[in-house]
Amino acid sequence: MVQDHLAPALHAAIAEEIRGMRMLIEQLAEQLTGDERFALHHFEQLQTFDLIVQRADESADLLDRMASGSRVVEAVDAVRLTAVQDRLRAALLAA
Repeated sequence: MVQDHLAPALHAAIAEEIRGMRMLIEQLAEQLTGDERFALHHFEQLQTFDLIVQRADESADLLDRMASGSRVVEAVDAVRLTAVQDRLRAALLAA
């Protein structure tokens, strides 16, 4: 298989897009938690924002590792969220 010479640049660009989405999600979460009544009433649902941010960070970091030349398996091995790492490994095994 021939490596596309543009793949690293695309991986890095997608990582930045994910980080931009992460920032928007964090801003929305801050606005929602600014209303104390709302935050107390929806505490468990608001924790989902934190999980989304963590998954976005891991995805962006993985793409950065690949953009820097890491091999796919090593890039996945460095994912810190076990559930995400397990899903990615399962996807690789199914390929």
